[in-house]
Amino acid sequence: MVRRGFTLVELMVTVAVIGILMGVLVPAMGAIQRESRNTGCLSNLRQDFVAIDAYRQQNGGRLPMCEFLPVVTDDGIEGGLPKFLAGFMPEDSSSWICPADQDDESTATGTSYVYLPGLLRYAPAVQADVVTLLLSMGPSMDPLQVERMRADTEARAMTAFWDGEGAKYPLLADSQDRHRRVGSERNGVFADGSAKMADAPEDPAQGGGTP
Repeated sequence: MVRRGFTLVELMVTVAVIGILMGVLVPAMGAIQRESRNTGCLSNLRQDFVAIDAYRQQNGGRLPMCEFLPVVTDDGIEGGLPKFLAGFMPEDSSSWICPADQDDESTATGTSYVYLPGLLRYAPAVQADVVTLLLSMGPSMDPLQVERMRADTEARAMTAFWDGEGAKYPLLADSQDRHRRVGSERNGVFADGSAKMADAPEDPAQGGGTP
């Protein structure tokens, strides 16, 4: 029996079909990867919230008060929420890094997420209260005591703000747009522990609420 090979036309049709399939499958695989990273990010944020909530339970409901992002120095990473909450979750926990974060500068700080109360603590309305309090304490206070008073005042203000506006603004959110989709491209975790798409909060002094 004579075996007939593929004709040129058959080969061209086969290649065309493979090309069409690849054109369909490659974007689909990309979408699956993006969704997997998005799901991992939301899971990480929920884990990080557990550490924030544990801190609040041990500190009269008050939010942690620290810088909104760690800073990389010659002596290592300074400040930021992972270091502040090291007693509740390991500072190097993988949950601090978004699976979609490919930015070396971001991951070098040890976290992909920005802590919003640590940013909004600098709102003019909050700092006015801080200055008023410190002026009332007199010049004889030791610097460490001054810093503690400042952090305590900022923590109280931010806790009051998030207790009132917590459904609107995330506590912790992606520091950059990392999740391509319609609407917000950042995830965040909110004061009730829910993790979802998040928009950046407004300055409380500019109409976003008053701490």
